[in-house]
Amino acid sequence: MSNRTTASALRTPTARHAPSHSERTPQHGPAPSGLDGIGDIVDAGRPSGYAHLAAAPRTAPTAGRLAAAADSAADALRRTPAPADRSGHWRPAPRPVRRGASGRMRISSATLAPDGSTALPPAPSGSATALRLVSGRAHVLSAGPGGELRSVRELLPGRTLLLAAGTGNWLVNTGAEAAVAVRATA
Repeated sequence: MSNRTTASALRTPTARHAPSHSERTPQHGPAPSGLDGIGDIVDAGRPSGYAHLAAAPRTAPTAGRLAAAADSAADALRRTPAPADRSGHWRPAPRPVRRGASGRMRISSATLAPDGSTALPPAPSGSATALRLVSGRAHVLSAGPGGELRSVRELLPGRTLLLAAGTGNWLVNTGAEAAVAVRATA
């Protein structure tokens, strides 16, 4: 096969005439005006035909909001003078600390002596608990219904630990100084 035959076989066919502007543009009635052609914007706010897929209105704060509330409460608690010490018990945080939480969140704090512990009250059903360490060193222990140890997690400074609703969680001070923790629940 010669080069001339190969070149002619690879050549693409050329258009006999270029389409005009009117041939390229489809004509489907009058042009849409304003937002008529954008379905997502036009239908915004209208009920859809898929009512079973609609999300229920959120009554409990999200995990991110709980974590942010615990973070701001821990920062505020570092700046406020410590109230009278009731070591080992969860109590409502001081008013300046609670002001940072929006919505229906409850902010409480606990001060633990070295080697002290306190039970974490269960969060309401369908909610979570956010824990943040203000000072000291602590671990969260999770126990099963029979008392068997399921997990041990360190509550690290500068980190928020989220716990699902449930029972059997304990906060234990594992340091040589008093530990202060903040808890945010819905």
